[in-house]
Amino acid sequence: MGRQAEANAYVPLPVRNGVAPSYLWLTETRAGGMLRFLGERFPDVSVESWAARLQRGEVVDAQGKPLAPDSHVRQGMRIWYYRELDELETPIPFKERILFQDAHLLIVDKPHFLPMIPTGRFLHETLLVRLKAQLELPHLVPIHRLDRETAGVVIFSHNPDTRGTYQSMFQKRVVKKVYEALAGPIEGRAFPFTYRSRMQDAEQFFVSEEVPGEPNSETVVEMIERRGDVVRYRLHPHTGRKHQLRLHLSSLGAPILNDAFYPVALPCKGDDFSAPLQLLARAISFEDPLTGETRRFESERLLDWPA
Repeated sequence: MGRQAEANAYVPLPVRNGVAPSYLWLTETRAGGMLRFLGERFPDVSVESWAARLQRGEVVDAQGKPLAPDSHVRQGMRIWYYRELDELETPIPFKERILFQDAHLLIVDKPHFLPMIPTGRFLHETLLVRLKAQLELPHLVPIHRLDRETAGVVIFSHNPDTRGTYQSMFQKRVVKKVYEALAGPIEGRAFPFTYRSRMQDAEQFFVSEEVPGEPNSETVVEMIERRGDVVRYRLHPHTGRKHQLRLHLSSLGAPILNDAFYPVALPCKGDDFSAPLQLLARAISFEDPLTGETRRFESERLLDWPA
């Protein structure tokens, strides 16, 4: 099924508190019933949790019929359910800001620490779920991403009929993004300059690394101002590799302030809300593919200079 058809397909469960239902295609016929299958398919979720969801009628087939613990598991079925967390989420004490909304797009100023979409230990404390709960936009999806640690401007689509048109802007690389960062001084360079390197996923899957070879990432670096040993940079990424700006500044000897991944990934620990990564998606601009109008949106946030 194509993206457009998938977007318009019948969804048998409603959005609940901003959380859209998830679905799973069953690829084999299994004996033992639905409860046993779910417990084996999702080992991180307790069987007791699945039993309670089945009892509440929150696991259904493609027609919306509630499934029972002993319902047959057949190849080709699609089942729908709500993702839940067994443990309470830690509230993220920063709020998003709505910058713009029309019949197609929602432009948001994302805070630090807030994930874009549900993943891992985050569900309700994500930008997508917060916005769905607040604005009642069931078709809302981001058409590009920011790291959880990064703040700033991000674009959402809430109209499935025009979503592909706006997504194509990013595929064609006609969207201009401007970031700002606080980091140490870069010595021996005349500003502005362009930094290129070849990046790939590192052994630690959550970070990237540079390797020899033809460059596949490019960033233009400008200096805005300097206060002692801290510099505010303006960054223009011409490519969109994972953690590109964080890795590029680190490789230049100026890791971004409060970066827990570069140059060395620190052991996993809880968030320090008093020390956000000093990286901001300052502005985004593009020619609207529907109207031809030039659009530019800018974050209202400021980076935190060290005292």
